[in-house]
Amino acid sequence: MLADYRTAGKRLATAESCTGGLVAGLLTEIAGSSDVVERGFVTYSNEAKQELLGVPAETLARVGAVSAETAEAMAAGALARSRAEVAVAITGIAGPGGGSPEKPVGLVFFGLATPAGVSHRRRVFAGDRSAVRLASVREALALLRDGLG
Repeated sequence: MLADYRTAGKRLATAESCTGGLVAGLLTEIAGSSDVVERGFVTYSNEAKQELLGVPAETLARVGAVSAETAEAMAAGALARSRAEVAVAITGIAGPGGGSPEKPVGLVFFGLATPAGVSHRRRVFAGDRSAVRLASVREALALLRDGLG
């Protein structure tokens, strides 16, 4: 995937909450990733989402950190606050605690921002904390492939 970004002359940014930087870490394991990975934001707290990515406090108060709206705002903020052409965002409940009937453990929202606009995906992953986080990384990488098209 990074080779495709390099060929296209595009860079990417990540905005991660429940994955805590795993996506950026995985991408930067690849030699030459500095040509493509522009920056990564780890915004675990609501305050960090607001300060670093510009997620509106009203959005967090109304729908919470784990929501489509927050994922989209995170992705848009990462794009606006970087020199990247594509940004992916991840926010969710990895567990084992923190879930509710409305927002169960394993619920993860992804945001994708490009110059063409912002979109989101909602997924519910099974398994323990590690499984949810790793499934989230795989989904984020798939979104980044989509963002190139």
